[in-house]
Amino acid sequence: MAASLYNFKKISVVPLAKDFVDFTLSKTQRKTPTEVHRHFKISRIRGFYHRKIKYTQQNFHDRITMVLDQFPKLNDIHPFYSDLINILYDKDHYKLALGQLSTARNLIANVGRDYVRLMKYGDSLYRCKQLKRAALGRMVNIVRKQASSLQYLEQVRQHLSRLPSIDPNTRTILICGFPNVGKSSFINKITRVDAEVQPYAFTTKSLYVGHTDYKYLRWQVIDTPGILDHPLEERNTIEMQAITALAHLKAIVLFVLDISELCNYSIEQQLALFDNIKPLFVNKPLMVVYNKIDVVQLDELPLEKKALIDKFQKENTCLFGEMSTLTGQGVMGVRNKACDSLLAFRVESKLNSGGKKAEDILSRLHVAVPKKRDDKERPICIPEAVLNREVKMDTEKVLSKHKQVEEGADFKLDLRAEWIAVKPEERYDPIPEILNGHNVADFVDPNIKQKLEALLQEERMREEAGFYLPAPPEDDETQEIRRTADLVRVERYHRMMEGRSKRKHKNQIMPRTSITHKMSDIRKRARVDGLDEEPMLKRARSMSKSRTRLPAAVDKSESRGRSTTRSLSRTPRDKSGMRDETAVQKVRMMAKKTQMKKFGQDSRKGESDRHIYNLKPKHLLAGKRSKGKTRSR
Repeated sequence: MAASLYNFKKISVVPLAKDFVDFTLSKTQRKTPTEVHRHFKISRIRGFYHRKIKYTQQNFHDRITMVLDQFPKLNDIHPFYSDLINILYDKDHYKLALGQLSTARNLIANVGRDYVRLMKYGDSLYRCKQLKRAALGRMVNIVRKQASSLQYLEQVRQHLSRLPSIDPNTRTILICGFPNVGKSSFINKITRVDAEVQPYAFTTKSLYVGHTDYKYLRWQVIDTPGILDHPLEERNTIEMQAITALAHLKAIVLFVLDISELCNYSIEQQLALFDNIKPLFVNKPLMVVYNKIDVVQLDELPLEKKALIDKFQKENTCLFGEMSTLTGQGVMGVRNKACDSLLAFRVESKLNSGGKKAEDILSRLHVAVPKKRDDKERPICIPEAVLNREVKMDTEKVLSKHKQVEEGADFKLDLRAEWIAVKPEERYDPIPEILNGHNVADFVDPNIKQKLEALLQEERMREEAGFYLPAPPEDDETQEIRRTADLVRVERYHRMMEGRSKRKHKNQIMPRTSITHKMSDIRKRARVDGLDEEPMLKRARSMSKSRTRLPAAVDKSESRGRSTTRSLSRTPRDKSGMRDETAVQKVRMMAKKTQMKKFGQDSRKGESDRHIYNLKPKHLLAGKRSKGKTRSR
């Protein structure tokens, strides 16, 4: 299987029983018709409730099926993941929860089928509605009984999403050993995994996965929790994750051995653990790595420890390496050695499998080996001119970094000195600036600097002559003249506005608020200017009198429909173009009949009706909407 099948982060959230029911019933209400009446035909009423039951049953079925399909089936996935799920979540409990959901799905299907069959016996709106309520109630009751299973599956989903995505079939380096021997430090050195490193045991409580590149290939590196030397039955969940990885993954195993014994376990105990889990290394390449050589070298061990190591190396024909994860000494060498060994093992296993594919590939391969013409030796010969030219280039060429070291702070990087596409005399010419297809330099005044200097000289002369000094303070007479001029300017403005108001509102009634405001302004202005108030107030009151009445000769019927601003000599609009009063009455009657025929007969709204918003929008009261846009909502 591909690695993408084991990406458990894509599993959707499992809703709780209450949310499950609320989502389904809400969707049924939104997606099915909502209006039925007792005077409908009984077949239409049955179809209405039949649709409700079927839609609810199908919705429950789809949601439960989605949950069952997204969770991994233990019989269909790799044995590594199957055993890992068994260790973390208890395989029996996991299967039981999925089985209960599958049973609930079948029960809901049976309930929907039974009540659809009973719906044809409903002889009234009330009985059909009661059958629908009973069907939906039984479905909801079945789902609510699965509350514990749904809650358990949601917890499993959250934990599965935190598991690393491990591809069991790719090139893999598996690191194992006692706790605190340097496994996490090694994976941090060769990958970008930021595994926690602490000076106490069982810092790593789960599997960590990183990736490294070697020979243009991607390699998967897995850090396992520490393993203690005791029987399989006594190992806890943390240790069993490492045992599962060792048992099922096709990888090269790196058994890390701490020769400094700073992990609180002696070399004898570590070798005993190796013998204990040695059956898990069958049919896998193996490499034993001696770590922490920065503390003690392999040759500096006591004699009895050295004898144990020598005996161990003689009894096992695996690879051996030395490194220090603290200083980084030998880390990349161990990685390269492990990758080469695994690559050779995978190629050999494919060739030895006896498959037809390997034979076809080998039959198409041909390696050409050249043969000597005679026994004469022909050494490699490089012409002397070529050697001299290389020496000359190395001695003559002076790099910019060498100049920078020699000159120090006085160094300036000259990029144009290396330009070869221009003539030497044009190398330091200014680069033309192009704007809208024209050279900007063509529009610059050649005497711009002289003119700028002349302007600056003129400004300096003005400053020296006191041109920009503040004006001297004004005397009392000048200030009085300025105040008088301001009063004259204000009075001129008021008179101008007063004349404009007369021309604009000659035949209109002045609002009372405006008159009051104007009277107060007049009194205030009269007091300021020292004038008599009475003549000015009398004149203002005369301007605020009501408009004269219309002449008695004008007919009231004519003036009723006429605007107050229309000239008396102009013909009213409704009589314009008519010969006499008879034609006017005839046109009015025709208009009235047209209005009645168009709007009054069907009780439709016309131009004279008051605008009333649509109180019963069709999309909420006319049943299920068809496919298409929902913009009208």
